[in-house]
Amino acid sequence: MTTSTALHPAERDLLQEAFHTFDQAAHTLQRSYSTLTDRIEQMDVELSQSNAALRQQLQDNEAMRTHLSGILNSLTTGVLVVDLSGRVTRVNEAATRLLGRSADALRGQSAQALLDSLQLTVSEQPQRHESHVLTIAQRALEASSGQSSGQLLLIHDVTQMCRLEERLQRQHRLVAMGEMVGRIAHEIRNPLGSIELFASMLRRDLQEQPASLAYAEQISQAVHGLDRLLSNLLIYTQPERSARGWQTVETLVLDALTLAAHAITKTPVDIRLDLDPRIPAMWCNEGQFKQVVLNLILNAVQAMPGGGILTLKLEQADGRSLGGEAICLTIADNGPGIDPVHRSRIFDPFFTTKDEGTGLGLAIVHAIIDAHHGRIDVESRLGEGTTFTILLPHPAEPSMAVATALEWNGGQERPASDLEPAIHVETMEERAHE
Repeated sequence: MTTSTALHPAERDLLQEAFHTFDQAAHTLQRSYSTLTDRIEQMDVELSQSNAALRQQLQDNEAMRTHLSGILNSLTTGVLVVDLSGRVTRVNEAATRLLGRSADALRGQSAQALLDSLQLTVSEQPQRHESHVLTIAQRALEASSGQSSGQLLLIHDVTQMCRLEERLQRQHRLVAMGEMVGRIAHEIRNPLGSIELFASMLRRDLQEQPASLAYAEQISQAVHGLDRLLSNLLIYTQPERSARGWQTVETLVLDALTLAAHAITKTPVDIRLDLDPRIPAMWCNEGQFKQVVLNLILNAVQAMPGGGILTLKLEQADGRSLGGEAICLTIADNGPGIDPVHRSRIFDPFFTTKDEGTGLGLAIVHAIIDAHHGRIDVESRLGEGTTFTILLPHPAEPSMAVATALEWNGGQERPASDLEPAIHVETMEERAHE
């Protein structure tokens, strides 16, 4: 038996309308899904582009940070970055070098406490710190918004500037004193000749009176002493009149050491020579430069009455030092050093801290080096010793220099053993084998 169910027309219409509505909803959902898929794909592209732009920006920022760090560390001016609380947050390499502290020791410190511990102040006036002369300036550090974000402490090394200024003042002072000393020397020498003439006549007439003859001889000795002093004064005032030529370096140094043997043998001094074999000869006046080395050796020995180390070193100098090829001779001792109060006056004529000194030794040294178109500087620290540095022009004629120098010295170079047994000279090669 078959049963059939007939739908009412109204129900059929309602069902058809429901199917139609469902189809429309399905199509709408399909379109929405497609739109959402497209949007997601677009957002993926935009996000990828944003990520790429962000990575590029980070790379650019890192490159800029590295570049700025490189610039900061390349500055010769020391830089301390101080935050609003007054603590150091960043330093550059110049600051660590000038202050003598590591970056880790500087960061996090109170800037004011740090300067106090180093005995420095924020001032445009030069102030000495160890081997440097510094000025310290303070500048406000502003953020991009224009508001203050801290301070910058700028540490300037004005050591070379102070040396140049000191050298210029010394040069002017020495020129003026040289003119005065030259006039006085000539004025004294005229009556001195008369005194020596009368003293010689007295010696002749007093041959049979020994007591009186001794007085006349003392007068002559005093006259000769004054004449030597005047000769030194004239060397100081007129060193540029001497002839120059190629001289063997080792011979000059060893001759000077031989002349100083009387002082060296009284003191346990260890002499160390470090002469660059690539500089066998130098362009100078033999007698005058020997006098320079002798005076500096005697000064060094006298600065070490209890003994010490005397080092003589010759090497090629930086071509920029004198505007051309140059050599550098250093004579160093490890004595007590020079009082900073006296350092600017040591080359002045008649200035001396010794009980028996005339104050002409270093003045003559300075005049001779200046006449050779060279330069002499001094570095000294109390308790650590003194180093005199001589820069001298070195013409580029090495082959002629060696041949001429050897010819003037009889074709032979004097070995260090020529000084024995008076003094022992230790070369760098000997020390290398110890």
